[in-house]
Amino acid sequence: MRIGLSNTTSAEIAAELVRARRRAGSPAMGMVLTLIVVTGESEADAALDAASTAAKEHPARILGVILGSKRGVSQVDAEIEIATGSGGEAVLMRLQGEVAKHSESVVLPLLLPDSPVVVWWPGKAPDCPSRDPLGALAQRRITDAAAAPRGKSAAMWTQCRYYEAGNTDLAWTRLTGWRALLAAALDQHPSRVTGAEVTAQRISPSAELLVAWLAGRLKVDVRRKVSRGPGITRVRLWTKDGEIRIDRPDGRVAMFSTPGSPDRPVALRRREVPELLAEELRRLDPDEVYARTAAALLKVEAEPGRAAS
Repeated sequence: MRIGLSNTTSAEIAAELVRARRRAGSPAMGMVLTLIVVTGESEADAALDAASTAAKEHPARILGVILGSKRGVSQVDAEIEIATGSGGEAVLMRLQGEVAKHSESVVLPLLLPDSPVVVWWPGKAPDCPSRDPLGALAQRRITDAAAAPRGKSAAMWTQCRYYEAGNTDLAWTRLTGWRALLAAALDQHPSRVTGAEVTAQRISPSAELLVAWLAGRLKVDVRRKVSRGPGITRVRLWTKDGEIRIDRPDGRVAMFSTPGSPDRPVALRRREVPELLAEELRRLDPDEVYARTAAALLKVEAEPGRAAS
């Protein structure tokens, strides 16, 4: 069920949400959080589809916000969608004129009461999400440096520089499988690591974070090498017992090698955005490991575009 509202207000949107739920036969709200998606017009459909897929695991009120021109007369247009029998609902709002400068005033009355708030920027994100008017409403703020329209490495560095508790980036989420495999290998072979190497395509925010994570945890220099991708293709750790190696040339299956054991294939596919987003929605507390990695990245890498001091 989809309902369009032209030149509307937050109060009218809230009232229509209640009426739409009753018509859909789902008057009770079983939603556990509010997910605000700040997106551009061209990426709005894909972003809301990804949010809706993630909301199947975490029923949410999804509030899509498209910030238009800040000039002219204020206007809010909205599209409301309710899935029959679902605990979730979505509102896409287009803000024009003066109201686009104060988007939080439109969104605030639509937040679910006594529930967590998460903000996700699927494309270009503010340099400091916690100080953004919408970001300030949330307990969790999700960015994606890999989706930045330009300067992906600079975007990742900036997010690390302005890290605040509750921030995370999907470039970090993409490393979950890699980190789990490497941690398991080091548990099996606890001998001291003497060196490490990460190979990935030239521009890869995830690879930069992996270098920083390894350098911070292992206290060794980590070399960065370039491949054609996709994404991260190889990680090597040198220990006194031998080499730990993960090769993933196709983005789907990796060959896992550890000292004294036969090589074995392991599933390590590149995940789509809805799955990454769903993982981040599982935790609403600050990610302390990401916080330490963000700090480590600033230490091991100079700001992109500037010479190291």
